Amino acid sequence: MTQESPKEPIGDGSRSLIDRAFAILGTFQGGRVRQSLSDISRRSELPIATCHRIVGRLTEWGALERDTDGNYNIGLRLWEVASLAPRSVGLQRLARPYMQDLYETTGYASHLAIREGLELVSIERFQSPRRQVRRPQVGKRYPLHATAIGLVLLANAPDEVRTQVLAGELEAFTPRTFTDPLVLDRLLDDIRHTGYAVSDRQVDDVHVGVAAPVRGADKTVVAAVSLALTEQDVDGKNMIHLVRLTAASISRALDSAGFGRAEG
Repeated sequence: MTQESPKEPIGDGSRSLIDRAFAILGTFQGGRVRQSLSDISRRSELPIATCHRIVGRLTEWGALERDTDGNYNIGLRLWEVASLAPRSVGLQRLARPYMQDLYETTGYASHLAIREGLELVSIERFQSPRRQVRRPQVGKRYPLHATAIGLVLLANAPDEVRTQVLAGELEAFTPRTFTDPLVLDRLLDDIRHTGYAVSDRQVDDVHVGVAAPVRGADKTVVAAVSLALTEQDVDGKNMIHLVRLTAASISRALDSAGFGRAEG
């Protein structure tokens, strides 16, 4: 058997083997947990033969696993490697007890997210099975401009990130979503000054989000924590206080652990 060239031409042009492997793994995002080989081929835009070969190699390594029905899902070895990522997993581990306290104190869903590029990535959530919030889902990406937690992350992002987001498409999820860049820019200044954000039914017609920044050992914002309330149950001042208190507690835990402190 000849070894596959890392720059083997395929139907849509020349893509490296690693690019194609990433494309295959990327098809499992968006809530797709189990996929057939044909599904992976279609979503990765790879020929079925090429897809079969690379999926086989990923399965041998443990990045993918095949079930008894012949479908594929993310393998345990990939989870083991991902668990070494300090930015998400270390932060999640330190924040969990404080988030759980917030959830148990209020009864509302608590959420932790980080910024990745021009989007937020959800990394932890506590919620009641009797009062479930459909989004965010852990591991998924969302825009920064509508949710309270996204607004906090955007308000504390570098200027170039803020400029790119404001210059891009600001999708209106409800009539209340801020889509005017000038209005949103002023709001971000206010959020950075006050230390918290409120998103009043900007994502759906029911939920009100309250969020505050989480800072690392170097005092830069590394994440944000939020509560998802409902319009009928909002106790504004008290909820803002509890969320900010939780964010401050997580920040102290990160400082004690040296999370985010530059090596040297």
